[in-house]
Amino acid sequence: MNMSIIRKRSAAHKAYLPGNVRDNQYILAEFTLTDELFQQLSGKYSDLKPQPYYDFYQQLSALFFELTDEVELKNCQFIANDKLARVRYSQEMHQWQTNQQILFYYNPESHHLKKSFFDGSKRAKKICLLFLATGNEIRVNAANFHSKVSQVVETFCEKIKLDKSDMRLRDHQHLTYDLFAKNKGCTITQAHKLREIDKRYASQKVTVPTHHSAMNYAVVTLNISNELLQQVEIDSHSKDPYNPLYMYLTDVFTMAAKRYNLNNGALIANGLVPIVRYSIHEIVSRVGELQMLGYNPEQSPCGIVSKWSAGELTDNVQLVFVATPENNSGHGFGRFLNQIEQAMQLMAAELEIEPTKEEMMIRFHQHLAYNF
Repeated sequence: MNMSIIRKRSAAHKAYLPGNVRDNQYILAEFTLTDELFQQLSGKYSDLKPQPYYDFYQQLSALFFELTDEVELKNCQFIANDKLARVRYSQEMHQWQTNQQILFYYNPESHHLKKSFFDGSKRAKKICLLFLATGNEIRVNAANFHSKVSQVVETFCEKIKLDKSDMRLRDHQHLTYDLFAKNKGCTITQAHKLREIDKRYASQKVTVPTHHSAMNYAVVTLNISNELLQQVEIDSHSKDPYNPLYMYLTDVFTMAAKRYNLNNGALIANGLVPIVRYSIHEIVSRVGELQMLGYNPEQSPCGIVSKWSAGELTDNVQLVFVATPENNSGHGFGRFLNQIEQAMQLMAAELEIEPTKEEMMIRFHQHLAYNF
């Protein structure tokens, strides 16, 4: 009897994700390009050249690629254009740049790339070394990948005489799947506890500094279909024709989130990309094409935030759920993700979304960041 109670309790802390869930991990190592660093390597600099910084970047990137070769890290990018790097899964490998972002699409099982991204005529504020995990057991090998990367970063600092504490390391991991995978015939499931990164690493004898920040959150993509549009009255002659749509979605989202006790959330329907970061004080601000959401997961929940642009119809709405200490049961975030799934199933039912025909992609993010 007792064993079955224990089993039930442990099952409640696990999330059962579809067998076709996709796994990603990438690590960013960032440092500021200071005058000291520049002068020290500035044998490679000349005002007279049309691209005065070209040789400097070339020297740094050559060193970076050499060090990554030594430990057989095959997918590494050198970024010195001050753009925010984002990584997504794709069957085809490509990079795509906007004014503020550089997106890497790749399949960890089959793609390798080493490339530099910079403009030799401009001095960057920061330099970013991006490491993309490869192979087919990404989550299992995450700790090993992290320790390999930190070795490279440490050696890189020594070689360019950069104080290690000026280097910031950000470890990003996500699991991506369709909420309706089962409705489309994917019957296999995988059980995940979704423990915090530092606990998972510790169990494999990889330690991270005590002073680190950690964020755990999920982003759900809700596509705006014609069927969904037909559920609300839209007056195309009005100045803000899509107000009724976004108000309706916000009401349904808030109802579903509260029903499942999810008190830290955001609905983003302004065409901006939501970027969730650790911040001591809550921040909701627009930075160009990015919607910055700063949360302090240690504090009590901030409630539901909704940002939309009533004059334009977006392709999709991003629903963000940020974990708070009470969402981490000590066993991990499995229960938190289950609550999100239940809330989204309720929302889908309210919005009459057809599970066999439509997708609701859930991406569960775990971030860990620290200075060496």
